[in-house]
Parts: sequence; C-alpha cells; structure tokens
Amino acid sequence: MFSTSCHYGLQAMLYIAMHSSKDKNVELKIIAEEQDIPRHFLSKILQQLVKSNLLHSMKGPTGGFKLAKSSEDTTLIEIVAAIDGLGVFNKCGIGFKQCNDKSPCPIHDEYKKVRKEVENLFRSKNLQTLINDVKEGNSIISITG
Repeated sequence: MFSTSCHYGLQAMLYIAMHSSKDKNVELKIIAEEQDIPRHFLSKILQQLVKSNLLHSMKGPTGGFKLAKSSEDTTLIEIVAAIDGLGVFNKCGIGFKQCNDKSPCPIHDEYKKVRKEVENLFRSKNLQTLINDVKEGNSIISITG
C-alpha cells in the first residue's frame, strides 16, 4: 500500500523521535546504519519531511535531525501525507487506474474498507504511542540503536 520511501520515512521518524531531544539531534549516518536504510535514499526522504515541517535539520558538528513538533503531536498520517500523499488511501488494491465505485475491480468493496481502516489507524496513532509500545515491550521490533 505504501512506497518504500514511506516505510523508510515512518521508521526514521520513529527512530528520531526516540533518540532526539530539545538539545540533541540525530545524525543521518546513524539513522541509516541503525535502520539499515541506504544513506542517500534516506537523505532525500528526510528532506521531504523537513519541507513538510515534520523535522528540523541542523548542519555542523552538532547537526542532524530532530522533530519539528512533539511526538504526541506528530501523527503517522502526517508522515504518509508528506511522502506518498493521501491519495494512497484511494488507490485500487490490484492497481487498476480506472477502478472506482462506478467501475469497481473484483476486490474494490472489500479493499475500500481495509484502506479506510488503515487510514483511521494512521490518523489515530502518533509517534508517542509507538514509542510507548516499544518501551513497554509490546512491539515485536526494538528501535533502540
């Protein structure tokens, strides 16, 4: 449903949320290494997130990235919107360009419900809820680099 760029953006934002603070930035190199994301590819993704006002970028010896607003105020849907756009929640599950309510593909009605559920999930979750899940051990992965 989401592009590789979007998946990497979500992972990087969670990593930055867990490791940055008011006085501490997270370096691109560290995020790329810890999350196993190609550095050049990640750089472009993070710049998109900076342009969308979800991240701040600083240069110099203490440079790197940090959240532009609190983890409580940063929803997953904002990250998806910045990278893939919200149109991703209207695309056909099979990939037909003309699929819509009037000309549905074979899975249109069921997939439309699933898309809506995923959209609602991403609207309701913020970075802090994900951080809490990781810290409480409720997540199957740990982003603790």
